Amino acid sequence: MPGNSFGTLFKFMTYGESHGPAIGVVIDGVPSNIPLTESDIQFDLDRRRPGQSDITTPRQELDKVEILSGVFEGKTTGVPISLMIRNQDQQSKDYSAIEKTFRPGHADHTYHHKYGIRDHRGGGRSSGRETACRVAAGAIAKKMLQTRGISVHAFTQQVGDVVGTTCDYNQIESNAVRAADPVAAEKMIKLIQMHRDQGDSIGGIVECHIKGCFVGLGEPLYDKLDAVLSHALMSIGTIKGISFGAGFDVATMTGFENNDVYTMKDGQARSETNHAGGITGGLSNGEDIIMRLAVKPPSSITKEQRSVTTTGEETTLQVHGRHDPCICPRVIPVAEAMCAVTMADMLLQYDAYH
Repeated sequence: MPGNSFGTLFKFMTYGESHGPAIGVVIDGVPSNIPLTESDIQFDLDRRRPGQSDITTPRQELDKVEILSGVFEGKTTGVPISLMIRNQDQQSKDYSAIEKTFRPGHADHTYHHKYGIRDHRGGGRSSGRETACRVAAGAIAKKMLQTRGISVHAFTQQVGDVVGTTCDYNQIESNAVRAADPVAAEKMIKLIQMHRDQGDSIGGIVECHIKGCFVGLGEPLYDKLDAVLSHALMSIGTIKGISFGAGFDVATMTGFENNDVYTMKDGQARSETNHAGGITGGLSNGEDIIMRLAVKPPSSITKEQRSVTTTGEETTLQVHGRHDPCICPRVIPVAEAMCAVTMADMLLQYDAYH
């Protein structure tokens, strides 16, 4: 089935299903002699894994990664790196009641019609569990970016109508919602708990920052850096929108207001503002790359909903099992990973031409 791989020079392909024996990823294009151990990858996997707090799904998966190839004596060898994560806490029986019913908001209906068969156990390939593979690939990409002074930071900027107003990266891992504003974090958590107790869920906004990028990454036409980042981030199932810099606010700005004027700083031309979000003409401009992602509320809720069956009968259903009432805290390492693999790919392409 096409569409299972991403990237041009830094390229990866994921495999496995939510309730199968294992999931994994094969990464190609990683240069040799980069120090890499399973613990380097495990750190980000632990940030994504379920069961972290009472506002995430209680499914217990250790998400322990195994390096099967591509690393020798703690360093990459330049050949494809194969990683595997075994599934341990599947409860497929939770899905038996919806085997023949389409869950609203899920890919059940579209997968059924496209392929004529679907794995109803947690959504199979369409499950968010696949994102663990992306996070593993992203951890390796981050190691590559570190050698060039590039870092990626993501955090929950908004949940429902609660908006963070400050940004302290040091606060992100100190609260359950992974907000950069500790005061807003407490309000976000209470809002998530309220919707969870009502059998519902809530969406939000995740903000991503890419720092330390030099001028010129990306291609000026069809592979603009913002276009490729959009492709990467919109491939995450829960993301429904993306904006860069001033985003949709540009619709009410004048050209004079929106233009990032230049000034000389430390012998280099730099922008006084960053309405462009770090990308001009499809190329990185040396400023921080700023993105905001609209994250939909999780579709699996216990409130009764109307639906139809695979045989065309109208019915109602309640989705039981173990699900996230807000996916923002766990999508953050996934968003970071997709930013990292994109930037690693862009770096390799840049180096190939220079």
